[in-house]
Amino acid sequence: MAEALQREPSAKEIRLVIAASSAGTIFEWYDFFIYGTLAALIGAAFFPSDNETLEVLLVWAGFAVGFGFRPLGAILFGFLGDRLGRKYTFLVTVTLMGVATAGVGLVPGADTIGLAAPAIVLLLRIFQGLALGGEYGGAAIYVAEHAPPEKRGFYTGFIQASVVGGFVLSIIVVLACRALIPPEEFVAWGWRVPFLLSIVLLAISLWMRLKLNESPVFQQMKAAGKTAGNPFVESFTYPGNKRRILTAFGVTGVLTTIWYTAFFSALSFLRGPMRVEESTVEWIMLAGGAISMIFYPLVGAWSDRVGRKLPIILGGGLALALMFPIFWGLGSLANPGLSAAARTAPVVVSGSSCAYDPFAETQESECGRLIANLTGLGVSYDLREGTQSFIAVGNERLAYAGLPDVERADAVRDLLGRSGYDLGTQQPPFVRILGLVALVVTMGGLSALTYGSVAALLAELFPPQIRYSSMSIPYHIGAGYLGGFLPLIAAYIIAMTGNPFAGLWYTWVVVALGILICWWGIPNGPPRDFVAATDDG
Repeated sequence: MAEALQREPSAKEIRLVIAASSAGTIFEWYDFFIYGTLAALIGAAFFPSDNETLEVLLVWAGFAVGFGFRPLGAILFGFLGDRLGRKYTFLVTVTLMGVATAGVGLVPGADTIGLAAPAIVLLLRIFQGLALGGEYGGAAIYVAEHAPPEKRGFYTGFIQASVVGGFVLSIIVVLACRALIPPEEFVAWGWRVPFLLSIVLLAISLWMRLKLNESPVFQQMKAAGKTAGNPFVESFTYPGNKRRILTAFGVTGVLTTIWYTAFFSALSFLRGPMRVEESTVEWIMLAGGAISMIFYPLVGAWSDRVGRKLPIILGGGLALALMFPIFWGLGSLANPGLSAAARTAPVVVSGSSCAYDPFAETQESECGRLIANLTGLGVSYDLREGTQSFIAVGNERLAYAGLPDVERADAVRDLLGRSGYDLGTQQPPFVRILGLVALVVTMGGLSALTYGSVAALLAELFPPQIRYSSMSIPYHIGAGYLGGFLPLIAAYIIAMTGNPFAGLWYTWVVVALGILICWWGIPNGPPRDFVAATDDG
């Protein structure tokens, strides 16, 4: 194989490869994640609605649109990466991402140009998704093809950490903008600055990546005339590749849902149902994300010794066992009054025609409108169909039939407050903030176990002539649909059940199924390079 023939890169070359690839990956994921970090302001600017839950769902639907186009980007840029080379392909992807992200910061709000605003934002999200579909595979393969086999997991672990780095950078920039721009102005226009900053990050990334040479593996293949004729087709016809593609999809299902649960679900949970002050949440996620970045290369290095399978199976299994307890702990530390009241004074809603549609601007029935009040407050409830229209909180009861919408909403909030529900903005004391950071770091550690070695694993699974396509397509199908739609699906489940923890079941089910696929498809034993199979898997 070409890997065996290539010149060993020097330590200086390796450092440059890792630094440039990781920096570019951080900047590109920053561009993608800044949308989620500023979700509340994005909703107000581009998806305004009188229904607070609907506004949240529309924002996360826009988030999901970008992910939905990642597989198409993987097909397009995977083809170019296998035909034309790794280096120039991910130069194109980072340029497309930077321009699209800056564009979001320039789009006028819905109050100025109406429905054109969300339409343009969704189009730019599509461009971001296409770019990201080519970025991760290119950067991961580029580092993997420079790394010596015994350090492949360690070196590619920095690419995995860079994904968290993009999330951390997005929070740093938002916090800096909040500090420099008065709050009213930040809400009005200052939130656009982090998007426009992507032009600066794009220039830095291009400068660093232009200093790189093409991957030695690709150079060997091109010199020998062994590049693929049609990488997309050959990815599905190469002997044994169907099994490997299914394995890559299962691995991605595990890692991506745990990752988004660790960071975006925690971010939304603390900001939303737990009502923690926004900048405090951002500091918590910044600290938790920054600390957890350390674990990714460490897990990659561990996998160089024990193999790629053990960390992934271990991390997935621990996530199944600890996910709910971790989020229960987040709730208890973030808003102990709300958590205690939910146990001692459960909410029961009774009424007829209690259908609730979170995508509706206005609910048809009084019962549905009452449920919308509770969902907007992030309060869980039990629903009982009946002829009497009332809401019971512990031992208190309120008849809501005939109450005007504003009066009903105020009465429900007062009833909850008297029963111990703390619905005010929370500012936890420092000790509890440390506990929240520790729980976020724990989730980040579970993510590192399932993610830290994956770039090395996927590079080793597939032959070099179709590696970019074969790796990127299943990865971005899994990440794009299983992970990218997680915030939307979880928010919908929460809205329909009224339980702020119910959305975790989506992650739990996907991880459980993914573990089974990983157990079946990931090779046992120490890491090894691709070996051609004789069957079709």
